[in-house]
Amino acid sequence: MASLKSGIIIGLAAAGVAAVALAAGGVRVSPSSVGVSRVPTTMASTATIFAPPPGAPMSFADIFERVSPAVVSIEVTSKVSLKELQNIPGFQNLPNLTPKGDDGDNNDDQAPTQKAESQGSGFFISSDGYIVTNNHVVENATDIKVTLKDGKILPAKVIGRDKATDLAVVKVDGSNYPFVDFENSAKPRVGDWVIAIGNPLGLGDTATAGIVSAYGRDIGDSFVDFIQIDAPINLGNSGGPTFDTYGRVIGVNSQIASPSGGSIGIGFAIPADVADAITKQLIAKGAITRGYMGASIENVTPEIAESLGMGDRKGALVADLTPDGPALRAGVKSGDVVVGVNGHEVDSASELTRLVAASHNGDTLHLAILRDGKPITLDVRSGTRPSEEQIAANLNGSDNTAPTAPDASPVPHPHVLGMTLGALDERTRRQFQMPADAHGALVLGVKGTSDASEQGVQAGDVIVRAGDLTVVAPQDVELAVANARKAGRTSILLGVRRDGRTAFVAVKMDG
Repeated sequence: MASLKSGIIIGLAAAGVAAVALAAGGVRVSPSSVGVSRVPTTMASTATIFAPPPGAPMSFADIFERVSPAVVSIEVTSKVSLKELQNIPGFQNLPNLTPKGDDGDNNDDQAPTQKAESQGSGFFISSDGYIVTNNHVVENATDIKVTLKDGKILPAKVIGRDKATDLAVVKVDGSNYPFVDFENSAKPRVGDWVIAIGNPLGLGDTATAGIVSAYGRDIGDSFVDFIQIDAPINLGNSGGPTFDTYGRVIGVNSQIASPSGGSIGIGFAIPADVADAITKQLIAKGAITRGYMGASIENVTPEIAESLGMGDRKGALVADLTPDGPALRAGVKSGDVVVGVNGHEVDSASELTRLVAASHNGDTLHLAILRDGKPITLDVRSGTRPSEEQIAANLNGSDNTAPTAPDASPVPHPHVLGMTLGALDERTRRQFQMPADAHGALVLGVKGTSDASEQGVQAGDVIVRAGDLTVVAPQDVELAVANARKAGRTSILLGVRRDGRTAFVAVKMDG
């Protein structure tokens, strides 16, 4: 739970049903020394010849001719609930998507599946028929057909899928297929040309060009540091390659940002080094294993950094720890800020997740941590990452801090930061169905004009940490606020527990 408030990532789609899937792509080009010149004509006059400015290519035709035979169109037959269509951009407002029962009411207990046709893209990475595409293109497939550049149609089977990175490998029988290579070392700069080839809207063998717009885009997927490109990408480009101007694959088109599902010039590609490593594992093992330390983490925002006196330093804030997980066994605590792993600086929660995931079971993770403003080092022995469902179950725990709104029975504490706090005792723990060892200050009410309310704190939450203090009573919150004011800070970090999870928010202190 990175925040107490919910957020929306606009227009990020998964598979396209009855149409296609999504993608992003791009290409880089070497400088060209062309300009504008005048040449004589047979009429003894001059004609102006316009050419691209320096740095732009005369044409992408040579690149396209060389690499396009390795790019394929993928047609997928699958079964999908009609109700799920409403989660796909462009389908939300269509009428009668949800099946109805005989009495005309929505029948949610029985969600019938519908045969659906979808389309995507892919590309050969070996001469013996291995093809890379997106997981969301093939994850529900009951039948897969691959169309080659020459129009030949071949059946394909799934070799392996990885939902976390949205990558998959399928295979067709045969040999001597044209293929392309991932480029793991050289990569285009922001502003360099790229070219995307794929199957947009069912129009196979389509090329679009643009530039690399940005690197390091975190769009909600912790395991991928996306490349942003502006080459026009539409439904059906998902799984297609992003080439540089040398014909090397620098990314796998995966998603677009769009309010409607159509291209608005913002696309995202999975970097080649990630795609190369994942697809090799999928071919070898059919599945992906990742390292794991058993901690729920969130970004250190500027407000959180100020509340902790960290200045402009960044890191990953530990919110919750999995019971008996590797991090807890190593002594990591809620409220710790991880700023480094094995010598690599950590700037965000996503970066820490990727660094830990890249480890193997039994590897030692040397964590550089800030605890109460002081640097410490802890060694965590990495485990094997469980399924996402199991991780959620481990972090949720058994307590539920806010099943109902609190009544007025607990003796209220004076207002702190616009919150009315009460003590957790046997009666309130029983009322809120919390375990006997639960500790903290119960939020009985929040003033609507307070920053605590603005940050999403609400009645029924439990404050478990304030500043550098573990909270066992409302007075601890008051003491932590006083300490923060003495230290000259304008905000204080609160650890707020709700529905079995802890999130940290920086709350401004008035006066």
